Amino acid sequence: MSRADYYILPDSDPDSRAAFLCRLCDKILGLGLRVFISTEHESDARRLDQQLWTARPDSFVPHVLLGGEPDSPIEIGWGDQLPEHRQVFVNLSAKLPEAAFDFERIVEIVVQTPEVLAATRDNYARCRDRGIELHRTDMRPRG
Repeated sequence: MSRADYYILPDSDPDSRAAFLCRLCDKILGLGLRVFISTEHESDARRLDQQLWTARPDSFVPHVLLGGEPDSPIEIGWGDQLPEHRQVFVNLSAKLPEAAFDFERIVEIVVQTPEVLAATRDNYARCRDRGIELHRTDMRPRG
């Protein structure tokens, strides 16, 4: 059975998504899993590519744009692109593509913007309706 993890960040800044993604990829790699990060457009993928190289001054997240060299456990694609593996699918697009449901794990990183909140609510409902095991990690301050 697949699972979907929703990480709810307190920020509305899109760059906070990339910073969190960097830390999350470190953890996922520690589990020995491959990661595919799906963006809406090529420009989004290229911007994320640059952000992942510079997100942490003391290290970097090994990644490539899909089809790039050398082979990497983290690949970034856009549109309808898909990797060969079906392990972890990180959705940074608005709508969760149908192909994401073929992966063992779906990850959504939620920032506090109206567009992202509306899209991830729809994606959450689609996962729930398919019987996918859902997990929410809410990082907003309680109060």
